[in-house]
Amino acid sequence: MKLRQSARILKGKALASVRASVIAFNGLDEDGRVTNVLLRMQHAFEMLMKAALNQRGVTVFDKKSGKSIGLDRALNLAQNDPQIKLTNDEAGLIRTIDAMRDEEQHWYTTVDEGILYMHVRAGVTLFDDLLDRVFGERLGNHIPRRVLPIGAEPPKDFQLLVDEEFERVRELLKPGRRMGAQARARIRTLLAMEAHSDPDTVVSDKDVTRVVKGMNEGKSREQVFPKLGGVSANVSGEGVELEVRFVKSGGMPVTYVSDGADASAVRVVDLQKKYHLSKSDLAKKLGVTEPKATALRRHVGADTDPDMSNTFHMGKVRYLGYSDNAYNAMVAARDDLDMEEIWKAHRPTNQPVPPCTQPGCASVTVAA
Repeated sequence: MKLRQSARILKGKALASVRASVIAFNGLDEDGRVTNVLLRMQHAFEMLMKAALNQRGVTVFDKKSGKSIGLDRALNLAQNDPQIKLTNDEAGLIRTIDAMRDEEQHWYTTVDEGILYMHVRAGVTLFDDLLDRVFGERLGNHIPRRVLPIGAEPPKDFQLLVDEEFERVRELLKPGRRMGAQARARIRTLLAMEAHSDPDTVVSDKDVTRVVKGMNEGKSREQVFPKLGGVSANVSGEGVELEVRFVKSGGMPVTYVSDGADASAVRVVDLQKKYHLSKSDLAKKLGVTEPKATALRRHVGADTDPDMSNTFHMGKVRYLGYSDNAYNAMVAARDDLDMEEIWKAHRPTNQPVPPCTQPGCASVTVAA
């Protein structure tokens, strides 16, 4: 494969960082070890995403500021690219590593060794998958297999690791222990891991406090960390051949609740960040007219699906904001289905229209 010069440089930076992460993980010095591992692994994925996007001809610079985009934006672009094909589970792993890195870099956190190993090993597995998927190379061609992350103990089931960590926190929070700071450090790691299932995960001190309150009230792990219940890890092989891939297994979905709900399970979410696209934004990103974008929205049910849209109120004005989930669904419908049939069935008109013949139709009529 002939690489662009910039893509080659970015790929080289990604490989250098993943090597540094592995070296830090296997190192003998405990001082700053977790920080080094997470910083380097996060940087490795950011550079790899940008290398892949650059090689595909996708711009990685913000049009307004002229600066290179951040990791979150790069992940969204990679999920929409037909060759990179970054899955939700893969993006969730990278976001989790990024969330743990963010806490470690800007405050402090405590990451259990089993949790760290599982995420670093899953990171190496995913890095190898993506390197092969985009560039036709294997990580083993750049790193001796003997130095890939090796754990002193075999990896445990992810849910067992979470349960054990939850019990450690409960012990630290017992009256008279005076270990609140240590407990909060471990809670931050558990909250960061919710990025596996929620792309909008941001750990805040308010979230840590409401978890502490919930645990002091005797709430269960399922009540306090509902989003972790749907995450699992598939482990295959052993030794240097070990592979770890995180998957979501249908846990509790994200819900929006009214006053009086169990506050221990409620996180503060920036809805304007999640639902950041307008109707015209969707049309521009899709490269279609606004009427055709309306037809696509109707087909996928974007205006009524809470994962795709949210109604904002500004005084007497109401408007819909759309998430990347809406955009991804509309891209799939545009590219994989018969757009002419979708247009016939869902076009904005006061005249009768034929029923939609395309699969996945939400059969919902919404205002343009």
